[in-house]
Amino acid sequence: MKKTDVYYQGEGIAALEHIEIGEHETFGTLRVLIGEKHGLGGDACLFIEDEVEQIADEVPIASRAGRAGVKVHIHRCRQVAVTVHFKDKSVHENFAPGRTVGRIKQWAAIRKFGMTEEEASHHHLQLAGTTVQPDPGTHIGTLAAPDKCAVEFDLVSTPKVNG
Repeated sequence: MKKTDVYYQGEGIAALEHIEIGEHETFGTLRVLIGEKHGLGGDACLFIEDEVEQIADEVPIASRAGRAGVKVHIHRCRQVAVTVHFKDKSVHENFAPGRTVGRIKQWAAIRKFGMTEEEASHHHLQLAGTTVQPDPGTHIGTLAAPDKCAVEFDLVSTPKVNG
C-alpha cells in the first residue's frame, strides 16, 4: 500500500513531527492517531497549514496531499487570539492554530501597520516579554496554551550588522 507523508505540529508538540499513513485513509483517522500519540483526546481538531477551517474527518488525505505530503496542525483550540505590538500600537485577530508565524507577520506588518514588503522583511515576530523569535514556519498553535488559546508578539526590527 502506498503511504502519504504527513508533517505536523500541534498543542504541546515542540518540533515538527512526521508520520506516514495509507493514502486511502481519512483525516479523521489521522486526527485519532496523532491525538492518541500525544494524549490530546477526541476533542482535538485537525487543520491543514494556513487554512482557516478545520478539515473534516471524512476527507481523504490523498485529496489534499501534494508530492511532498501534507502539513497539518492538531489542537483543542479552534481559534488562537493573536495580539501583535509595534511601537505604541497593538492589533488583534483570531486565527486558526495552523496559521504560520510568517503569515501572521505579513498580516501585522503590511496589512495592519502599513509597512512595505521591504520594510517588513527587516522585522520579526518575537514572543512578547521574551527574546524568543519563532521560525516563520512555526504554527501559532504550538505557542498557545490550550487553556488560554492566545499568543502575544512584539514586532521587532532585525539588528543591522555593519562591516
